[in-house]
Amino acid sequence: QVQLVESGGGSVQAGGSLRLSCAASGYTYSHVSMGWFRQAPGREREGVAAIDSPGLTTYADSVKGRFTISRDNAENILYLQMNSLKPEDTAQYYCAGRNDGVYYTPSLAAYDYRYWGQGTQVTVSS
Repeated sequence: QVQLVESGGGSVQAGGSLRLSCAASGYTYSHVSMGWFRQAPGREREGVAAIDSPGLTTYADSVKGRFTISRDNAENILYLQMNSLKPEDTAQYYCAGRNDGVYYTPSLAAYDYRYWGQGTQVTVSS
């Protein structure tokens, strides 16, 4: 059974930093393309960053230059380093994984992902 468990959310002031982690279990993590998504109240879930199994990445325009996605395949952990945080980054952040056994390029489309974590809240105050 695949499980994705996020951690690292919290409250920070604008300009601050947070690092989110996502611990994966139940499949061959190193072969799986992964992504981070977020959803603010009243808004649709949006892709933030994604990474394929070799490490190719893609980012939403709103976070380019501020957020960095990375993965530790030995520990089965996905990270999202968030710097220069803005109030508009406030949202519930979700880790997501695609099907294993197939190579996928990085995607920011939620419908491409099969597995989801429960989310971790990030709140940025001005």
